[in-house]
Amino acid sequence: MWGFKTRNRRANSAAWDEALWQSVISRFAFLSMLNADERERLRELARLFLKTKQISGAAGLELDHEMRLVIAVQACLPVLNLGLDYYEGWVEVIVYPGDFVPEREYIDENGVVHRTREPMQGEAWLQGPVILSWEAAEYGRGEGVNVVIHEFAHKLDMLNGEPNGFPPLHQEMSREEWAKAFSAAYDDFCAQVDSGEDTAIDPYAAENPAEFFAVLSEVFFETPTLLKRSYPQVYRQLAAFYRQDPAARAASTQ
Repeated sequence: MWGFKTRNRRANSAAWDEALWQSVISRFAFLSMLNADERERLRELARLFLKTKQISGAAGLELDHEMRLVIAVQACLPVLNLGLDYYEGWVEVIVYPGDFVPEREYIDENGVVHRTREPMQGEAWLQGPVILSWEAAEYGRGEGVNVVIHEFAHKLDMLNGEPNGFPPLHQEMSREEWAKAFSAAYDDFCAQVDSGEDTAIDPYAAENPAEFFAVLSEVFFETPTLLKRSYPQVYRQLAAFYRQDPAARAASTQ
């Protein structure tokens, strides 16, 4: 797992009025960069997402249609040009009001059992649910941090097993070029974090290659110019994988 059930309410087509749609997408600056065709395709993907995924509130959180739509549009942006087939094999998104504190158990090298409880904003399980904090998911801060994109990037990474920062690439992509770009960037970023440098990218990316891929996917969509400037080779690989060019979108709206 990288990272319960309550109610499920199906998407109500009557609730898909233009005012609601505009209210939701206006929360996120990176969605304003989409052209009209991309926004329409995102809208249809979000509609299908809400029909095929169960989005449930936990710990007393009551979800309305707008809240579900907020999650759906962010979840669907990474697969805008890939399709919802990339999210097959699981059905549930669980949403807590704020940070949630799962209990973890592990055995150390001496055979001693340890239990930990650490606050989390998001988690993705292999062949299981995505778990989110509504407090973290409801608004885009425009700072390259997006818990929904992060967890759904993990889901894409899990398409070929345990997440390792190496999702299944398209046929026209090179595994060698992906590995070279990400390995060099990861080593450089970890060196910056280890030296105590104040990085523009969330230092959590240095946790492991899987988190590096997920964090840089956040940056790719939220602050693409930063990623393209910092790690141009990684940007090119992510643009090929997601089949999107957010930096070009950003440039066209300036």
